[in-house]
Amino acid sequence: MHSKVRTVLVTGSAKRLGREIALALARAGWQVAVHYLRSAEAAASTVSDCLALGAQAQAFAADLADEAATRALFPCVVQHFGQVDAIVNSAAIFEHDSAQSFSYSALEKHLRSNAGAPIVLAQALHNHVTERSAQGVVVNLLDQKLWNQNPDFLSYTLSKAALEAANTMLAMALAPQVRVVGVAPGLTLTSEYLSAEKFAALHQLSPLGRSSNPEDIAGAVKFALDNPAITGTTLLVDGGQHLMRFTRDFSMM
Repeated sequence: MHSKVRTVLVTGSAKRLGREIALALARAGWQVAVHYLRSAEAAASTVSDCLALGAQAQAFAADLADEAATRALFPCVVQHFGQVDAIVNSAAIFEHDSAQSFSYSALEKHLRSNAGAPIVLAQALHNHVTERSAQGVVVNLLDQKLWNQNPDFLSYTLSKAALEAANTMLAMALAPQVRVVGVAPGLTLTSEYLSAEKFAALHQLSPLGRSSNPEDIAGAVKFALDNPAITGTTLLVDGGQHLMRFTRDFSMM
């Protein structure tokens, strides 16, 4: 048991998977910093739901594509809670491009938010816990498609590949103060690209007959945060989808 209350910053936790992770950690007794970009109302709802679970929570806005804003986020969270013990990098830009439509600007946009921000936040956590002679954990949300590549969403996939490489490099560079763990979901939530029927059918395409649900991912994040022996590796939580060959992204199938 942990004697003191721990604080986690969950990026992109106003909605969707980030929200589910924030609520699961609130339920487990963490204080939660709820980060959002534009969804202030949804972030306030996540905060109130965390409070209802008996956890302290507060919302923080920041544009993770902006380095200065990303660097300013961490001190704001420390100022409010007194300390930060972990970061879950869940926020991500997911916009379609291909080898045909690829541009420097599309790549840069994805790299800034999806790889740059998690590295800057890991750096800030490392400095913070080192000053406190404490331990910290970073969990990076990745994607099963890194182990099962297809040509769709080129810039997004490159940004997640960069984050997966950073996962290994940061685990080496920031040890022993900070552990760095990846969690790679399969098809977990539907999107604007999929109808409900299509999502249900695609969700069953895995060796286990079901991909991941939000509870599975939140449970894996909690496990990664709590297990002191895991660093520099990724938990694939996808019902085995990475073992199957998909020639297109789910949204293009």
